[in-house]
Amino acid sequence: MGVSGVTLRLDGARWREHLQTVSRATPGLVPVVKGNGYGYGLARLAQESADFGADTIAVGTASEVDAVREIFAGDIVVMSPWRPDNGLAVTLAADPRVISTVSRLADVAAIADLAVEGRRPRVLVEVLTSMRRHGIPAPDLDQVTSLLPQVDFVGWSIHLPILAEGRYPEAERLSRAARNTAPGTLWLSHLPADEGSALARQLGGANADPAPIRLRVGTRLWLGDESTRRTTATVLDVHRVNRGERAGYRQRVVPADGWIVVISGGTSHGIGLEAPTPAVSMRQRVISVATGSLEAAGLALSPYTIGSKKRWFLEPPHMQSSLIFLPRKQAPPAVGDEVPVELRLTTASVDRIVTD
Repeated sequence: MGVSGVTLRLDGARWREHLQTVSRATPGLVPVVKGNGYGYGLARLAQESADFGADTIAVGTASEVDAVREIFAGDIVVMSPWRPDNGLAVTLAADPRVISTVSRLADVAAIADLAVEGRRPRVLVEVLTSMRRHGIPAPDLDQVTSLLPQVDFVGWSIHLPILAEGRYPEAERLSRAARNTAPGTLWLSHLPADEGSALARQLGGANADPAPIRLRVGTRLWLGDESTRRTTATVLDVHRVNRGERAGYRQRVVPADGWIVVISGGTSHGIGLEAPTPAVSMRQRVISVATGSLEAAGLALSPYTIGSKKRWFLEPPHMQSSLIFLPRKQAPPAVGDEVPVELRLTTASVDRIVTD
């Protein structure tokens, strides 16, 4: 048996073609390189960003800067709000390549105090959106005006919700409020490229150049073409079982004659860990309730596919492996076989990435 584990297999040529396509179609593209690197890792995404010509990337937190700064030579935006009690963020504010995001009036004043020998910290001022996460409310933006000359003002940050309904009008309203306060580049998240271009033209007016816009893109860039990748897991063991026998940590009763298939991949890989449901329609909520009822009864569908079907967990996944139940009529895979596993790559950790 070869190396076992959870593997992400990447069609490198097709993936990079997708990256180039998104890059060419997105005005002022700023690749988002944060968290687990969308399953690929921060270093790989920083290198890919450099390779397709990005001049700026955005990381999630100050602690992620070190993972990319030696790989990517351009500017690095830290999207999490700068705070004066975060020692690392304060230190990074002195780095001429780092752009800090400031989301409170008091913090704009605090970061301005860090100016040393005429060099001012580079700052994005965040505007509060309907997400209600971070930012200065639009009616209060005029209070920032007197502070902007004390920093190197890079522009306005506007982090929009994902839902399309009402997104463009909100982007237009907040962008106007920001640029009426002070001219500056608009740095937007979750705005499609066509809407970004339309917004730039609309704000520029009929007889003026388009307003300067940078669009931060993460999921659509790195994970937008599902055909570029597939994830598999290694079969570690196969055991024949009979109905009524017990198996697993929790000694679950086997529901029928069949097979216990032990497969690599567990909670440490992100398997069995789910984000809160995004259900918004009544149908989605009914499905969610039904699925939850099955899980409460000990019947949880796994992300592993065997014989062209998703199969049931015998019990919740372990840290690095999972027990899957197969009915007797389904021939089990052999030890060492690779079986497809569906992963949410924004929360996944794979053992290796193989680029074809």
